[in-house]
Amino acid sequence: MANTSARMLRLLSLLQSHRYWPGGELAERLEVSERTLRRDIERLRELGYPVDASRGVAGGYQLQSGTAMPPLLLDDDEAVAIAVGLRTGAGGTVEGIEETSLRALAKVVQVMPPRLRRRVDALQTYTVAPAANGPRVGAATLTVISQACRDDERLTFTYATPAGEPTTRLVEPHRLVSLKRRWYLVAWDLERADWRVFRLDRLTGPATTGARFRQRELPAADAAAFVQDRIDARPTRYDIVVHIHAPPGDVEQVVAVTGGRVEPVDEHACRLHMSVDAFDWPIMILAAVDAEFDVVQPDEFRAYIHAMGALFLRAGDGRRQPSIQAGF
Repeated sequence: MANTSARMLRLLSLLQSHRYWPGGELAERLEVSERTLRRDIERLRELGYPVDASRGVAGGYQLQSGTAMPPLLLDDDEAVAIAVGLRTGAGGTVEGIEETSLRALAKVVQVMPPRLRRRVDALQTYTVAPAANGPRVGAATLTVISQACRDDERLTFTYATPAGEPTTRLVEPHRLVSLKRRWYLVAWDLERADWRVFRLDRLTGPATTGARFRQRELPAADAAAFVQDRIDARPTRYDIVVHIHAPPGDVEQVVAVTGGRVEPVDEHACRLHMSVDAFDWPIMILAAVDAEFDVVQPDEFRAYIHAMGALFLRAGDGRRQPSIQAGF
């Protein structure tokens, strides 16, 4: 009985890792006859695993999706990856997924051997992730759009322009992109007959139409590069250039989260380029870099830093006393 149980687990592991197994090859892997293999396949079906079988000389077996989620077999690396991913999801920018992630994480960790728990704890303890301060997107919105991308199905939704005006869009969705704490949809806009990038935090009411389409060729290396190019090409009010006295690699670690482009000068210095409409965000980026810097351009940003510096110096010196009002 023990040998049979071990063989069943081995069979399930093989079916989960391969799209299609010829019957002869699968029986050879398990070192059993094809008759025994057929009995084992039937036992898996009784346990709820939907295994399809094809007859004939080239017949074989394939594990399909079913109506319920059966138990899964994971190797050590897969189990650790899922646990770390669930912990990340519990504090991410997908709205409504935190509690679900924590419940799933508890189930995974509960059955983990101590050696794997230590690996998960080490990754969590000694890995610093940026704060999830980006706009939050509903899990249902991500699910609808990702399935439309997968099924090549046209999608309709309401989209708010930068001025806040709602517009109705009909698109052929291509890919979802997560970039610098924001979610974007790359899609072909049917009414505008052009590729567009949509911010998911401005998108509401996504719904599939049932109409299928054939994917067009994206004019970029990949969807992430396309989104980045569109962001870089967006007209802004100010082009800021700052010379930072810090290694380019250190600055790039900050910019990877906050945005901006690093131009190396040498191993100890670089220039940071930022295209913005206001100066508050660049100030926070420079504070996060935490290094000496010089403003190259524009003069308005240099004046803004002087004004903000004077404000903080007054607060630090205690020269401005808070006003106290009597009564309520």
